[in-house]
Amino acid sequence: MSVIDLNCDMGESFGPYSMGYDQQVMEHITSANIACGWHAGDPVVMDRTVAMAAEKGVSVGAHPGYPDLLGFGRRHMECSPSELRNYVIYQVGALDAFCRLHGIALSHVKPHGKLYLDCLDREEQARVIAEAVYEYNPELIYVAFAGARGEVMRRVAKQVGLRVAFEAFPDRAYTPEGTLAPRGVPGAVVTDPAEVADIAYRVATEQKMITTDGSVIDLEAQTLCVHGDTPTALELVKSIRHKLTSEGVEVAPMSGFLK
Repeated sequence: MSVIDLNCDMGESFGPYSMGYDQQVMEHITSANIACGWHAGDPVVMDRTVAMAAEKGVSVGAHPGYPDLLGFGRRHMECSPSELRNYVIYQVGALDAFCRLHGIALSHVKPHGKLYLDCLDREEQARVIAEAVYEYNPELIYVAFAGARGEVMRRVAKQVGLRVAFEAFPDRAYTPEGTLAPRGVPGAVVTDPAEVADIAYRVATEQKMITTDGSVIDLEAQTLCVHGDTPTALELVKSIRHKLTSEGVEVAPMSGFLK
């Protein structure tokens, strides 16, 4: 690719608890996925993070999750289709309100954590979430897991009528099956800035990912994600941005080039 988006999960602080390096990271990304208050974040944090993004010209997306504040949205919850639909609409609408307040348009929706990963195998859940996004605003971009494991999300979103941005994670190790290595496995989270930059460049230019056993899988992506709660998140986004731009890859918001 000659152009790719660089996104980060942000707005994950809550009340007196601080998480991430939002202000510093915002300087180097092109899209921000902002927590909507259920797995992380709160109204004050949402307002502040949207305001920062608007000031820096960073596209804003909603990052809805399961109502699992204690587990940071990384635990599965059994929900009915009606519950899932309304959970998504509730959270997207809340963040959109702050976007309107700060004079910017909501760009995309990316499910968070387990809500996101459950869509890889649960077609009904993937469809309900995509339909909820479309019902709320059919112009929104739907962020889906890149590679063969994201096929269910891709197919369902296309059937619903949403634009899709495929997402890769240069700060996470991939299994040969194309899934993210479990966080409890040593090396699952990649924290070295130079290594992460090389991974990002390979995905952007070759659409390939080297997995935990050394094999190579195809991974077409329009956006790269760095997790905001990674301790070296700031160094990672700076290194990725420098590597891509110095090698002639344009880094731009997905909302600007995805048709």
